[in-house]
Amino acid sequence: MAFSQNATASGAGPIGISPDQDCPLCPRLADFRHEARAAEPGWFNAPVPTFGADDARLLIVGLAPGLRGANRTGRPFTGDYAGDLLYATLIEYGFARGTYDKRPDDGLVLVDCAVTNAVRCVPPQNKPLPAEIRTCRTFLDATLAMRTQLDAIVVLGRIAHEATVRACGGKLAMHPFVHGQRHDMTAPTGRPVALFDSYHCSRYNTNTGVLTTAMFRGVFETVRRYLDGAA
Repeated sequence: MAFSQNATASGAGPIGISPDQDCPLCPRLADFRHEARAAEPGWFNAPVPTFGADDARLLIVGLAPGLRGANRTGRPFTGDYAGDLLYATLIEYGFARGTYDKRPDDGLVLVDCAVTNAVRCVPPQNKPLPAEIRTCRTFLDATLAMRTQLDAIVVLGRIAHEATVRACGGKLAMHPFVHGQRHDMTAPTGRPVALFDSYHCSRYNTNTGVLTTAMFRGVFETVRRYLDGAA
């Protein structure tokens, strides 16, 4: 299935919180995007917007689109192994319904949940540079600032953790990344928000045993209990 670079992911937020499809702010990422468009013109090949409703109480923040995952399909964590584990877990704990079939038109619907990335464009070798993370945090800041119902954030990996803590005005020394840890933060809206750490659900982490399915499920079980208590 081919995906137009002009497409938008289902559930994307309003214009102004996502970079333009030809965003030039990170030259290295823009060059890599142009190369991908030339090599695979049927792919999405643009900054990937947030998936999910603006009034969701849970936001999941990943690292960046995968080259053959979200960069191809235009929806976060769609089309690669990380999405298999993430969306199966979201369905299990009531944060999604329907069937995840690795494509943006599979009919999957998020429930009181949204998914985004700290860096919106695919980086070479899945490794954004510190300057690119800082630059793209403009859009993470804006995403958090417009979510007035936000109660919880799950960050997937250290880079997402650090970007989100900074977006909430926190200090990294006071909020170190620890899998399964909860950090009480203040969102840009001034609203209290609980930030939950998880190792990234990448194939590398699961193959090496850094993250097991049980460990990942445990994070979302904790988040489910937290949100049910906060309802």
